[in-house]
Amino acid sequence: MLSAEELERYARHIVLHDVGGPGQAALNRARVLAIGAGGLGAPVLLYLAAAGIGTLGVIDDDVVTLSNLQRQVIHETPDLGMPKVESAAATIRRLNPHVAVAPHATRLVAGNVLDLIGRYDIIADGSDNFATRYLVADACYFAKKPLVTAALGAFDATLTTIRAHERGADGKPNPTYRCLFPEPPPPGTVPACAEAGVLGALAGVIGSMMALEIIREIVGFGEGLVGRLLMIDARSMRFETLRYQWDPSNPLSGVKPTIADLSGHG
Repeated sequence: MLSAEELERYARHIVLHDVGGPGQAALNRARVLAIGAGGLGAPVLLYLAAAGIGTLGVIDDDVVTLSNLQRQVIHETPDLGMPKVESAAATIRRLNPHVAVAPHATRLVAGNVLDLIGRYDIIADGSDNFATRYLVADACYFAKKPLVTAALGAFDATLTTIRAHERGADGKPNPTYRCLFPEPPPPGTVPACAEAGVLGALAGVIGSMMALEIIREIVGFGEGLVGRLLMIDARSMRFETLRYQWDPSNPLSGVKPTIADLSGHG
């Protein structure tokens, strides 16, 4: 039951035909875990908090540095040196005191990932490295959790939704992350953000779209991004969508799977 204050706070959602009172109530019941409180995690957390997600978890083992502030808008200059999860939690509480925040100041590894994601309804992966992306995607498959995952380059970004534990309308399994990207690139072939740079506002765009996709998944309206990869080119301001499907030879959910657990992740 929404209070009078919450009804006013979420009024612009409630008057939307595709959201309404039931949709807002679903948002208020939802539990979302953000992987990372950086360039993508910052706008995800801000917009999900504003939308009234009931519980927001955030996992990150880093601290706020000056070079973060060009794009990680959930943190401020006085937060320098503070753990990112604590800075993010403080901002969320100021923005919307109705949202419960669960900070996890730790590194996500094979030993803790299933326990952590098991506490949440949907996972938002805004991590900045391939090892974590594959770990999270594999773990969400085993834990039967929906995953909204995005990646950010210097002037480009991608976004998709993974529901690999479910089947599509055609009866075929939904694609896994490994159906889209079978293997991570060799180490050192993709430069890190500190080397290649990143356009700060682009992180805001794709992070906000992650939040939008999560809201759509929770409320249940529109066509989701399962089996579709949204690609953004900020140089030409071009948005394109690539369709992909289940690969019977993928090692996770294929005809002859070779990945049975998370032991292959360091």
